[in-house]
Amino acid sequence: MLDIGYALSHRFPDPPQFDYRRADVHALRHDLFCGDVYLADTKADRELSTAWGWVPVLDFAWALCDIVELLDQDPRGSRASRPQYAELDFTESTDRMLFTRRFGWVDIEADWMRAEDPPLTFSHSELRREARDFLQDLLADLTDLHEPLSDNPAIWALQSRFPRA
Repeated sequence: MLDIGYALSHRFPDPPQFDYRRADVHALRHDLFCGDVYLADTKADRELSTAWGWVPVLDFAWALCDIVELLDQDPRGSRASRPQYAELDFTESTDRMLFTRRFGWVDIEADWMRAEDPPLTFSHSELRREARDFLQDLLADLTDLHEPLSDNPAIWALQSRFPRA
């Protein structure tokens, strides 16, 4: 079973006087809400996580939802034998998460994993559901922390683009 989570950083707090209601997409994705993220296979008790403290958490959730959709471009869906690839790069470093879909399964690896560690593997449908749930839960948490964020049109568009599955 897949668990996706985050922790906001105390080292990189959001600016206290920031106008979240008017924040543009760039600020929302790259300048705010820094912390760490993880993807865990709770059944195998394995985790892929960052430990840097500066990962833009909202950008990660947004990009993960985009990647899940990108991996679903083959019209044959879960019957597609040709691998489909996507990567999530972390803008402040050269590290990447690599996604490979073949048939209905997605392997997730990261540049910082040890070579002998196998990838985390989840069904594409589970990854889609959990990524969207993670995004919606994160948005709920962030709007609890910064109430004006709930009035931001970019957040409305994001919520409607990736509803809970």
